[in-house]
Amino acid sequence: MAFRIHDSVVRGEIDNRVKGMVRGKIWVHGRKTPVALELQGNACPDLAGCLLKFRNPHKRIPHSGLDTLNPIQNGQIGDITASRKVREFDIPVAEAYDMCKRGEKPPEHMANCLYIEWFSQENGRVVIESTGYELDISAPEWRMTPAENEDRARQANDGMNWFMQKISEAIEKLKREQKDPEEKWDEHDYEKFMKESDARTDKYMELLDKYGDSGEAEEKIAKEMGWSRDLTPEEAEEENRHIEEMNRACEEVQNEPLPQPEPHREGIDWIRTPDGDIQHPLQHRCFESAMRFWHERKNQGLDKCEDEDLQQFIFEFQTTGAKLAGALNGIAEGREIMDAAFTVACLKRALDHLHKSQAGLEAVATKKLLPQKSLNEARKDLFEIREGILKLMDEFRNRQ
Repeated sequence: MAFRIHDSVVRGEIDNRVKGMVRGKIWVHGRKTPVALELQGNACPDLAGCLLKFRNPHKRIPHSGLDTLNPIQNGQIGDITASRKVREFDIPVAEAYDMCKRGEKPPEHMANCLYIEWFSQENGRVVIESTGYELDISAPEWRMTPAENEDRARQANDGMNWFMQKISEAIEKLKREQKDPEEKWDEHDYEKFMKESDARTDKYMELLDKYGDSGEAEEKIAKEMGWSRDLTPEEAEEENRHIEEMNRACEEVQNEPLPQPEPHREGIDWIRTPDGDIQHPLQHRCFESAMRFWHERKNQGLDKCEDEDLQQFIFEFQTTGAKLAGALNGIAEGREIMDAAFTVACLKRALDHLHKSQAGLEAVATKKLLPQKSLNEARKDLFEIREGILKLMDEFRNRQ
């Protein structure tokens, strides 16, 4: 995904007074020396020929990957403008989100956004985007002609294409490493398949982030993802026939009664929650425990705390629950069990997130952000959930 650093920026300078070259310095939170930019190309017409100085007046939030941001960024420009129009809420994001969930429309307005994008060999696509920076723009020392602007847009597009090509090459490499689908797969084969799926998801999210969700953007994204191509009349007819068959199959499934869990497996493969939902016991425990500590953070007055380790502990705990739901809730609901090796691969993913949560918790413990009783309870829950995951992995491995 794009390396987005706007929350970590302290201040910066973008200098396009020399035609064909964008130089700059970006001071980021936690680093004494600025990141230097040496980029080929020009800014958009509003900043072409200008020196832009900007400052972030808000509290800086350290980016978890800032240590991998190369101190010298060589590459080419993407889009660099101070006049991109974006919709901005008039109320805090949390309140706006609650209004959306209630079906209400939050108050909003159009705002100018500073958007700085470049492509480097070291870090790929890097983006700074904010409506809240304070800007100082000099008078232009040269002005861009329409022809030069067309050339600038082409160069920016070339940069995005280069970045997409890098992602596509990584996807193809992962695909070549996979075993033939007709052969028997083990958990390692499924892990490779999931990595490829993750890479394709990253590619789609990158395109969506860059181009938005307009009709024109959907066509562009579909083409880049390989979802659309020119079909012969025979291929178009076959595709329509396939779509009709899929629609009929979906309608038939909707009319069938929901599968029911086996009564004798209650408490082992499934439980019924107070809300009446059916969940796997381990997934339910993980979800409830993660939510308990999420509320504990709020009760301790830490809901606005931006400590990275505390955020990692809670977020990775919640993510573990989501991964367990994907691996186990089909079993809980009595649906046909997937390949046991696939279930093991899914459980290993959940385990990885749990280990990250444990690491975050131990870092929190050294800072004494949570009471000792809460730390002990969290350690106990994470350890026992970990043991539950390992036990299930052994069980499903024996089923292969």
